[in-house]
Amino acid sequence: MKTGKMIEELAAAVDAVRPLPPPSIRTAAWLALSLPFLALVVVVMSPRADMFARLMDTRFLVEQAAALLAGVAAAYAAFVSTIPGANRKLLLLPVFPFAVWLGTLGLGCLQSWLRSGPHGLALQPDWVCFPMIMLVGSLPAVAIVTMLRRGAPLSPCTTIALGGLAAAGLGNFGLRLFHPQDASIMVLVWQVGSVLVLATLAGCLGRQLFNWHLVKGNSSPMQR
Repeated sequence: MKTGKMIEELAAAVDAVRPLPPPSIRTAAWLALSLPFLALVVVVMSPRADMFARLMDTRFLVEQAAALLAGVAAAYAAFVSTIPGANRKLLLLPVFPFAVWLGTLGLGCLQSWLRSGPHGLALQPDWVCFPMIMLVGSLPAVAIVTMLRRGAPLSPCTTIALGGLAAAGLGNFGLRLFHPQDASIMVLVWQVGSVLVLATLAGCLGRQLFNWHLVKGNSSPMQR
């Protein structure tokens, strides 16, 4: 068979491939699914009684904005990581908002220490953080893993870890809207700690949740 004829036959047997939307559109779609669920959980759990006062607190607003941006940036980076040839530097996008989040909490810890001494940094058990972050982040986690599995598993552990960070960051953002825990050291250890643990656990499951076998079994078109 001549090469030209073989190419024609192969081309005729291949279905047209429709690339997935860009990461920005996919991130927006993920947020459109996740934010209504987050709002529903906050309403069901009942918004914190001092919500109005918290909304007047600049540090609280910065913490919340940084947590939300860290989650959104992690989601965007996760979608970027499934695109062959994409700029890998974009995977570092969550670093800045996460650093701002840690910085505001660190400043709060310093202020507590200056105001109350060692007692200002006293830790108490707060076992509600981990399960509540998992609850608020459950649907975002399922949604982002489902969406990521339509891309290319180039670095599955990194991709799923970023997806876990996105869901957990959103979960922590929602938690602060109904869980009245504002001591910086408590937020830093229990809430940020829970986010990091969940992201790490997600990364450990990367190859089980996201691999070429699963992608080949997915009927949806894959990203180019």
